[in-house]
Amino acid sequence: MNSAQITSESGNHPRSDVKYTYGTAGFRTTASVLDSVLYRVGLLAALRSKHQDGKVIGVMVTASHNPEQDNGVKLVDPAGEMLHASWESHATALANAATNGALLAALEEVVQLYSIDLTKPATVVYGHDTRPSCPALVAALEDGLAALGAKQLPAGLVTTPQLHYLVRCYNTAGTPEAYGEPTEKGYYQKLAAAYTTLSTGHKILSPFTVDCANGVGAPKLQAFSALLGATILPLHITGAAVSTPGALNSQCGADYVKTQQRAPPGVELVPGQRYCSYDGDADRIVYYFADDENTFHLLDGDKIAGLAAGFILELVKDAGLEIDVGVVQTAYANGASTDYLVNVLKVPVTCVPTGVKHLHHAAASYSIGVYFEANGHGTVLFSPAALATINSAPASPALASLQALTRVINQTVGDAISDMLLVEAVLLHRQWSPKQWDAAYTDLPNRLVRVFVADRYMFETKDAERVLVKPDGLQAKVNDAVAKVAKGRSFVRPSGTEDCVRVYAEAATRELADQLAQTVSGIVFDHAGKGDKPAKFT
Repeated sequence: MNSAQITSESGNHPRSDVKYTYGTAGFRTTASVLDSVLYRVGLLAALRSKHQDGKVIGVMVTASHNPEQDNGVKLVDPAGEMLHASWESHATALANAATNGALLAALEEVVQLYSIDLTKPATVVYGHDTRPSCPALVAALEDGLAALGAKQLPAGLVTTPQLHYLVRCYNTAGTPEAYGEPTEKGYYQKLAAAYTTLSTGHKILSPFTVDCANGVGAPKLQAFSALLGATILPLHITGAAVSTPGALNSQCGADYVKTQQRAPPGVELVPGQRYCSYDGDADRIVYYFADDENTFHLLDGDKIAGLAAGFILELVKDAGLEIDVGVVQTAYANGASTDYLVNVLKVPVTCVPTGVKHLHHAAASYSIGVYFEANGHGTVLFSPAALATINSAPASPALASLQALTRVINQTVGDAISDMLLVEAVLLHRQWSPKQWDAAYTDLPNRLVRVFVADRYMFETKDAERVLVKPDGLQAKVNDAVAKVAKGRSFVRPSGTEDCVRVYAEAATRELADQLAQTVSGIVFDHAGKGDKPAKFT
């Protein structure tokens, strides 16, 4: 390593007096304290590429659904998946190194631990979302990459899923597992060709509205829609104010719709029409609609998982294939959705802790693994054996649709555009309205609440985050509250991205669900809360 260059550049990116932690979402906090972190992530990405024999590593600068003043960064491994968990601690150690000496020591520890040959080449592709803080943070990242001599592949403004796609494409180019052309245009062309195949011979549905959270999804969906054509997928884009200060994720987007259980202000729901919302970096999506009485209905990640699993099971059966299909959920999954999957669709369900890495890993254990978090983040994984079977089976209409489905789905990570096409393909084939989709099962009324606390790290969980281990005695109080409510279920878990604790509650009626959420939120706040106590729901 060129220690002199590393320390010299490090001086241009002084560390803030902040404790950083690399978690499921990478690093994520206020953008103003991330300059040194981006520089050091550049160093780590270069080392990771060298460790992976020069394979392309990805870096995405985004804070997803967080407010515009925040930002973050996460690394992407060669197959387009999240950074291997064993390297998360190294990212944390580098970010928190207090001196240049400590930084060099942390780097040397990684080199020695994995016997990294520093003469090997390194290549990193990186992109960013629409946040005003991105250009300066990307510049810091580039300084880190340059300090270790990594080849830089700037992708510019991209969605998070597009960055994951690019990484996998670069690393599979010229192999039997080639995933696609490693360009943004290649991404659009792959999805457009697959969706065109899926739509052929079916009556096009009425136009629907897409809220892009005033984020990067807006220009990217506009570009994709222009390529695909409005005659194949007629849609209307809203939430496209990417240049309006403060608009990103503000009273719009998937997180707003999921937590508030209402349409974004300014989106007037026409009964029976379809609506969906992305989040700020376009890796989440939720659908919703209003019925004839103008009552709001949410079609979240649970509903998408049920729709996708049912359709895939149908295609597999009609194609005469013997392939197992399973679904992966988290504790946030509505109890009614789990019951539908297990008792109606008859598919196995695995429950894992919140976080893409946990869901992705569990989904890979199935031949076809469907995973969606209730917040709308998810995808479908096809094992190599399943793909081989699908691509070599006797031709049939069902098989052609299944083959196209494997191409329209972004298997690297949850992808709002790709998942939207998955949903639209199923609805198109079945000629379903959102009301017919929603009728598969009725969600138990639920409420998700953020409780700001003095220290989120004092909360520890087990059993896929469904049981609170610490603070002592708190779970017993939650259990007492749940026992008093019909069909009650509630859990408390610390957020992985914000200084708060999340409380989920569901029950037989809306009134009981809100009552349970209020009670459990109060239990948490009284023990460790800061700021204002959660307000009563209306």
